[in-house]
Amino acid sequence: MNVTELLRLLQAEHDETAVRADSLRKQIVQLTGALAEVEARLAEIVTTGKVIDGLTLPEHEPAPAETATVYQRIVTAFNEHPGQVFRVRDLHELLGLPTDEPSINVTRSRLGRLVRQGLLDQPGHGRYRKRT
Repeated sequence: MNVTELLRLLQAEHDETAVRADSLRKQIVQLTGALAEVEARLAEIVTTGKVIDGLTLPEHEPAPAETATVYQRIVTAFNEHPGQVFRVRDLHELLGLPTDEPSINVTRSRLGRLVRQGLLDQPGHGRYRKRT
């Protein structure tokens, strides 16, 4: 192979590499734009979460009396049966609460809140017990 042939091969590789570099630069511009859009959407989501959080009652404010009474009855039931695992419907029956689906769903969300506050554990889907 002579010097002329080597220079021709080197120029061909240079041209291919330059095309690849241009392609990558275009991808970088596209990805940078997409990233900016996604980051803007994330900022909107965070702002929305803060607005919603600002509309809810802070943890230290007392809940309405009726709600506080139901929460107290739930906590008392778990305190009286510390090792027992309850399903929501079983808890309703124990407390003499209505067993219609909307009432069950309200209690399910209350139990979820008690789990998040660390008062209860959720050992399985739809099952709750007193945290030990």
